[in-house]
Amino acid sequence: MTSMRSVVRRRRAVAAAGAVSAGLLVLSACDKPTPLSTITVGSSSVSSGATCGGEDEVLGQAELAKCLADKDIKSISVDPDETVRFGVDPDVADQRWTILLNGQPLTEDSDKTYRAIPGSVFFNAQYGAQGDSTLVTIKAGDGKKDSQSATGLWSFKLKKDD
Repeated sequence: MTSMRSVVRRRRAVAAAGAVSAGLLVLSACDKPTPLSTITVGSSSVSSGATCGGEDEVLGQAELAKCLADKDIKSISVDPDETVRFGVDPDVADQRWTILLNGQPLTEDSDKTYRAIPGSVFFNAQYGAQGDSTLVTIKAGDGKKDSQSATGLWSFKLKKDD
């Protein structure tokens, strides 16, 4: 009977050691997640990690073009009479960021974590909008004012909601 208990205890100890080892292995494989950007319209919001980059390294032109052409992005409905609010992590704000409308700068770069823009802008041909949906991208810079370098892109599709 005593030997049976020691076998059971030994098996439990081995199982516990295996579980701890597996847990440590999983934790060591984790990467730091990219910062989030959020768009809020009324009471609806959508958040996303970086579509490209987001890890403080400057992206090349080919990578930027490929990223802006990505179709697998989150979307949100926008009533043109509503205000569209953009929020970024402080890490993104520290790098300075701007809003792109269909790949073209819509705003000057900023080091704030929040911006608000009238929804009608995103569907106005004067600003390069076409049809009932538009691609909006948050572009993080390299921390230098008015820099053309990008370290991350967060893209969203805005759908016109009449």
